[in-house]
Amino acid sequence: MKIGIVSAEGRGETDRLISETAAALVAAGARLSGIVKVLDEVQPEDSHHCDMSVRVLPTERTIKITQTLGGESLGCRLNPTAIVEAVAAVASSAADDTELFVLNKFGPEEADGRGFRDAIANALERDVPVLVGVTPATRAAFDTFTAGMAETLPTETAEILHWCRAAMNKTDRQGA
Repeated sequence: MKIGIVSAEGRGETDRLISETAAALVAAGARLSGIVKVLDEVQPEDSHHCDMSVRVLPTERTIKITQTLGGESLGCRLNPTAIVEAVAAVASSAADDTELFVLNKFGPEEADGRGFRDAIANALERDVPVLVGVTPATRAAFDTFTAGMAETLPTETAEILHWCRAAMNKTDRQGA
């Protein structure tokens, strides 16, 4: 089982590292499945910078996974229906020749036993390595889910790329 964790400090840093790594790997010809955060999304002024869309790999399809709850709301902005849609899109777009499964974040849905947990498990069962972002808030649930077998990666794109190439047994992808 090959599973690498990215857990960087700073708002959006883990998303940036995961997205940049995935983009570099795709540019080098790697076959990925999963989701990455859309980084160039313009945030409306009343969004509190919490609106989020994800890109389904290997396609260019994007899905907005947050919902507008109003300025006074304190509830979770994740849209459970959109998460289900994203999970289904990932499942339908995953190919048999996938070399790496990427998930921008093991979040609250996954910590509660939903979301992309089955997709992660399916990838690992097929011997496809997994790269996943994990926050301190969900780390304990993630460690329980993976039985502590994941490797925490350095928070530098070059090091993450090196791990991914090695995990995919594609050390010849030096362009990535």
